[in-house]
Amino acid sequence: MIMETDYKTQQRSQYAEVYISDIPQLKNIFLEIFKLESVNENFGIPFLILKKGSNIAAFASLFIKDNKIDFQIYQNSDLTINERAGFEKNAESYFRQNNSANFRDVEQLKSSIIQMIDWLNI
Repeated sequence: MIMETDYKTQQRSQYAEVYISDIPQLKNIFLEIFKLESVNENFGIPFLILKKGSNIAAFASLFIKDNKIDFQIYQNSDLTINERAGFEKNAESYFRQNNSANFRDVEQLKSSIIQMIDWLNI
């Protein structure tokens, strides 16, 4: 008896900073997750992406919670527990190490989020 083995193509996961060219795809992920027509303040300011192959599978975005800066992860695919945990760990590290205004100044982040929402909803 011959057993056939189903080989799944493993796609390499990569972490990368967000570039302006990534924003339309991140917007689409966000809109699909929440079944929205336009982005809102929960979209925040994306800062890190997880790519599986050539597709963005998840992104981390800055937002304000209880007048403090935090981040949220949004994903559009079925990440494994390990992939999600690894991305969360990398996002947390990036978040802690970055000293730019959006990461440390609540008022600056509020302003940036408003500008991002206005731009994306044109």
